Amino acid sequence: MFIGRAEELNFLRSRYNRKEGQLIVLYGRRRVGKTETLREFCKDKPHVFYSCKECTDDEQLKSFSRRTLQKGMPIAEYVSSFANWEQAFNSILELPAGGGKKLLVIDEFPYMVHGNNEIPSILQNLWDEKLKNENIMIILCGSAMSFIEREILAEKNPLFGRATGILKMKAMDFYEAVQFFPGYSNTDKITAYSVLGGIPHYLKQFDESVALAENIKENILQRGSILYSEVEFLMRQELRETSIYNTILEAIALGNTKLNDIFQKTQIEKTKLSVYIKNLVELGIVQREFPVLDTTKGKANVQRGLYALSDNFFRFWYYFIFPNISEIDYGDVEGVYEHLIEPKLDLFSSKIFEDVCISYMRRENKNKKLPIYFTKIGRQWKADFEIDIIAHDAEKKNFLLGECKYRNNPFDTPDYDKAIRKFNTINGDNHYFFFSKTGFDHSLSGRQYDAKIHLIDLNTICKAHQ
Repeated sequence: MFIGRAEELNFLRSRYNRKEGQLIVLYGRRRVGKTETLREFCKDKPHVFYSCKECTDDEQLKSFSRRTLQKGMPIAEYVSSFANWEQAFNSILELPAGGGKKLLVIDEFPYMVHGNNEIPSILQNLWDEKLKNENIMIILCGSAMSFIEREILAEKNPLFGRATGILKMKAMDFYEAVQFFPGYSNTDKITAYSVLGGIPHYLKQFDESVALAENIKENILQRGSILYSEVEFLMRQELRETSIYNTILEAIALGNTKLNDIFQKTQIEKTKLSVYIKNLVELGIVQREFPVLDTTKGKANVQRGLYALSDNFFRFWYYFIFPNISEIDYGDVEGVYEHLIEPKLDLFSSKIFEDVCISYMRRENKNKKLPIYFTKIGRQWKADFEIDIIAHDAEKKNFLLGECKYRNNPFDTPDYDKAIRKFNTINGDNHYFFFSKTGFDHSLSGRQYDAKIHLIDLNTICKAHQ
């Protein structure tokens, strides 16, 4: 059963229903669900879905020809393969439309271009001269994000300005991801999302009829399981010098988030370290975060900002698996989980809980259920304190300020007083949001009648997607 991606599917359907020709570029990191989303989009439409291979240009053309000619083109009676790529792309006009557009999807398009770097120019010429005025839709899909952005979409490249739609697919947010686990408790939904993140391929590995702990042991810690070797497989596929990247990612996962901290932990020369981190950012594995109220000038400072693993599963793997790989390889699954993972799982999930709370605020904002409509949201930190959530309107006069507590005892008055002291450093018309895993102490119950104070428990957060 296909789950989620309603926004992406709605985008593709809206483009399909337009009268003019469509050239769509859809890209995103591996495993994010691009192919599954495109197959779901195509399933009720006549189409050609071609998955490129890493092969020679001649073999690619033959393979593309076989796939396309299977669709009942008149020319199939006379040829078994197109003579060149210009003829092959021209053949799109002979595809059956079935009352809609003639639809061609080319998955992993960068493989095709690697085999023949003239393909973007060939496609550009055909698009300009003929295809853009026809009732067709071409979707170019790829996982090599930096290649797509630099070689396909960037200025001075042949296809620059030709795309009628550009869709960068990202990991599912919490509310899409937990649709894979409707039977889990609210706490287990938070933990499962903290462990797996929003990558559909990872989410599918867990069986919601099995306890979360057993899923972690069977599907991550057990040698031979898909997720056991997933990170190593992707790292070797995307990068060289994987040992260096592993060292950097472990350092970040364990809390070394400033550039100097990463340097101190890894002892990798700073100029080289910056290049390695840049590569990880381009792959969507690492992200750089700035205080939400930071200025453009502040963001230009290379020493500012914090680095974090943008993929939850990578964070889990480098936090728990990589440092303990010897014990896991030895097969001590029960011991590793009981002594090394389970005691720290709530602490590990607490950081992701902040992200979940931000997702809640975004959803409420979209549905116009907040006191203001915010235009920016994130965290704010200084040397002596951190505010978990700050959101503000376009004029930066109205603020929503949030404190998140993910622990096994209720949010109490000392927590409240401490948060208010931090919030008072922000000058504006402020509303206060308090998020708690285990609810609120009775001493705070009366404060919920204050229009500027909002007490949000885990049940309220998790119900927002229903």
